[in-house]
Amino acid sequence: MSKSDDNGLIAVNRRARFDYEIEDTMEAGLMLVGTEVKSLRQGRANIAEAYVSVERDGALYLINADFPPYEGGNRFNHEPRRHRKLLLHKKQMAQLAGAVQREGRTIIPLRLYFNDRGLAKLLIGLAKGKKTVDKRETIKEREWNRSKARLMKDFG
Repeated sequence: MSKSDDNGLIAVNRRARFDYEIEDTMEAGLMLVGTEVKSLRQGRANIAEAYVSVERDGALYLINADFPPYEGGNRFNHEPRRHRKLLLHKKQMAQLAGAVQREGRTIIPLRLYFNDRGLAKLLIGLAKGKKTVDKRETIKEREWNRSKARLMKDFG
């Protein structure tokens, strides 16, 4: 998915790049039920507090993501914050699980979107938590870039 192609975009975790240093990204499929897909088609999802966990069976699960119930759904509607299984190749799962266990990394969701074929995909990132000093550095750099752009606009 290219950066300029946001027509299938459902949700973005904007806080992720501020709180974490993203080392690697992967695209993963999601195992969803029908009412969850309909809720996503309406553009209603929140992945801001979500994270990915490695379970005992070696599978990866998206935890704490909020997909609100579909209004047209009946008594068979889905649970809003249930654990959702991620669909990846075995090598990718092993690589992510190893990084989490050995190096203490975190797997976080970055973007939730529909691809060209209409399938719900989740862009996940292997991340390392930033310390407060690093966050201040990020803020300083952002402020400097803004003031630099302002100066170039006025005097350049």
